[in-house]
Amino acid sequence: MRFVDTNILLYAVSTVPEESPKAVAANELLAGRDLCLSVQVLQEFYVQATRTTRTDALTHAQASDLVTAFARFPVQVTTLEMMHAAMSTRDRFGLSYWDGAIIEAARALGCEVVLSEDLGHGQDYDGVMVTNPFLS
Repeated sequence: MRFVDTNILLYAVSTVPEESPKAVAANELLAGRDLCLSVQVLQEFYVQATRTTRTDALTHAQASDLVTAFARFPVQVTTLEMMHAAMSTRDRFGLSYWDGAIIEAARALGCEVVLSEDLGHGQDYDGVMVTNPFLS
């Protein structure tokens, strides 16, 4: 199983011409069945996709429907234990809390790979490896 970071979901809905190759790649990834998400990722997607400063902003209904559709993948909920693990990962690896939460959600779901453009490609966080799917 592979864990999908928010940027993959955002590229999948992008209509910005410069992001077209990433949009295609993101949609190809999302056609897979070996993916996982977290509530945090779905929240971030909704907030960023509906941001009024976004040139291709989605409506509430569009973003809400997509969140429902993305929930076809296993979704890790945020628990107190997850929060403590994320804080520990943040401290150990010098990440933001939010990035630590991504790593720990992936770990909780049994994912060995996090697909992300934002985290360091090739970085191993104690058994959870980050891969940037947009690198050639």
